Amino acid sequence: MLTSTTQYNKLSITMTSKPMQTSKDIQKPNQNPAQKSDTPMLTINRLIEAQVAFMRQWLYSQAQPLSMQAWQWFGEQPLSKYISSDDLQHLINEWFLKQPVSEVVRSDIRDILHTIIYHPVNDNVPLSELVDDSQVELLASYVGSHEEQRNILVHTLVGNETFADLLTQTLYHAINDFMESTLDKAGPAGKLMKFGRSSFEKATNRNLDEKLQTYLHRNIKDLAHKAEANAQAHLSNEEVARLLVTGWGRIKDKPISEIQTYLRDEPDDSSIEHIENSIQQSYNRLRLSPYLHSLVAASVDTWYTNHHTDSIANIAAILNIDEQAMTQLSTALLPVVTDTIESSWVTAHITDMLQAFYAQPSIKAGLVFGTD
Repeated sequence: MLTSTTQYNKLSITMTSKPMQTSKDIQKPNQNPAQKSDTPMLTINRLIEAQVAFMRQWLYSQAQPLSMQAWQWFGEQPLSKYISSDDLQHLINEWFLKQPVSEVVRSDIRDILHTIIYHPVNDNVPLSELVDDSQVELLASYVGSHEEQRNILVHTLVGNETFADLLTQTLYHAINDFMESTLDKAGPAGKLMKFGRSSFEKATNRNLDEKLQTYLHRNIKDLAHKAEANAQAHLSNEEVARLLVTGWGRIKDKPISEIQTYLRDEPDDSSIEHIENSIQQSYNRLRLSPYLHSLVAASVDTWYTNHHTDSIANIAAILNIDEQAMTQLSTALLPVVTDTIESSWVTAHITDMLQAFYAQPSIKAGLVFGTD
């Protein structure tokens, strides 16, 4: 009973003691059973049990509205209140770049790529579903309008020394194989021609093979330069654009599965594994390089400068996460929340919290409890 005096300002909750009957109690023999003096009152442990049960039931019934109210409050907070640019950089560097991609993730990536590339639906879907005609026309116009870059590309493909050397060696081997095969089949005449070749090399102190290669290389270099000049002269901006559009028109109706013809899919020779491994090697070199860290820092600073005054809700809206999406997410996660509330783990922690609360000296000083 809570009294108004300072001396007895204590709440007395007991099971074992009985209050002294007064004349008023004697005059009311038909009082409510719940008000009888011998009715057991709450102990500290039973009080905690009742509070735990009430809190669990209350949280269970209020889980969804509480989650939405929490999101609404959190969404109103500015980004800069909780996250700085340095925090974002640290997160990317330490969590994303510092750690290599695990083998499990790499295996999942390869399996997903294999599923996508070799899915049966690719047999019935044309390449034009991936790329629109207008995109090809825009790309063709862009490539066609950059004459300087196009000339560099033509020179790289046609007019460079490597191309001339490769063509020289190819023609030399073809001519040499033809001559050897012809002389072997010519009988005595072939032997005479071989003898004449040997005499020629001794008289001129020149190897016929070397002279043939020199002749081919000199002339092929001239041919390559002429081919380069001819290509640059005839490949106008309009012609380049037309060639690209025409080339696209020839393949756009082919199924996406046509890509499979350029890939190998053997257990010991998989193109997907080779591609993924190559990308992984490049990523491992880049992720620890000062170059990539500099780009990450500059990119994060740019993004943070643009959005540091935005609220969390505005940032979420940029990612198409609005209140409706949060409601759907809250509904989807509700079974997880309710299972958590009903778990023994939550019950134990609430019990520990309440026991610690009632164990405080300031609380004990104001309460008098009976024992079980």
